[in-house]
Amino acid sequence: MLVGCDFSSSPTRRKPIVLALGQRQGARVQLTALERLDTLAAFGQWLARPGDDWVGGFDLPFGLPRELVQTLGWPTEWLACMAHYRSLSREQIRAQFAAFCDARPVGGKFAHRATDGPAGSSPSMKWVNPPVAYMLHAGVPLLLDAGVHLPGLQEGPPGQAGRRVALEAYPGLLAREVLQRRSYKSDDRAKHTPDRLIARKDLVNALEMGQTRLGLRLKLSHAQRDALVDDASGDSLDAVLCLLQAAWGQQRYAEGDPFYGLPPGLDPLEGWIVTA
Repeated sequence: MLVGCDFSSSPTRRKPIVLALGQRQGARVQLTALERLDTLAAFGQWLARPGDDWVGGFDLPFGLPRELVQTLGWPTEWLACMAHYRSLSREQIRAQFAAFCDARPVGGKFAHRATDGPAGSSPSMKWVNPPVAYMLHAGVPLLLDAGVHLPGLQEGPPGQAGRRVALEAYPGLLAREVLQRRSYKSDDRAKHTPDRLIARKDLVNALEMGQTRLGLRLKLSHAQRDALVDDASGDSLDAVLCLLQAAWGQQRYAEGDPFYGLPPGLDPLEGWIVTA
């Protein structure tokens, strides 16, 4: 099974965590279901369900910039760093990260991971717009508690059988390949414009036609296509973009790459965004 996850660090019924479930046959990726979870506890329970083997793409950072971790004097081994990070409150995280930024020059306030450049992603220490630092704080402990394997960050490649594998995904990377700078989503109802609706239609059409460098074609029913286009928040579509990135990683693994297409020299503290 394949999973794509549009994550929220503070999910609600109005803004849930969205899971896109699917399967790959060759270069074709079939969307089988969309699930919505409106609490972190429900997400943790879903991750820990027995009997499910999957490869998932999760839209949240799995690591912090090495420069930040070293400056703060935190452990530089990933698992120890995550144990320290989860022990902090969001207020403590914000205070320490703000102090780090305040000590740096204008234009270089945030530290970046190596993957941020090629992925075009926000620094994983940002606590607002989007609050990815809190997404890491909320999400990675749940993955670890559920016994999910995170390639490149935990020791050794995963075994062949009985595994749930999480890859860090970023839907914006794949969306920008098709739409460039066109916006396709907003959480603000006032910004649910015809231009964004057309962009979602164009994006879904390109995914169905396989018009991306991933070389995968998305298979949808008419009802699924309508659901993706009609969700003006873009959350359902983002989950599907993560699903396709997970499918690309799974395809690399099936072809003999134990690290699911992640670069072999990635920083084992920072992690890497799949397909970047």
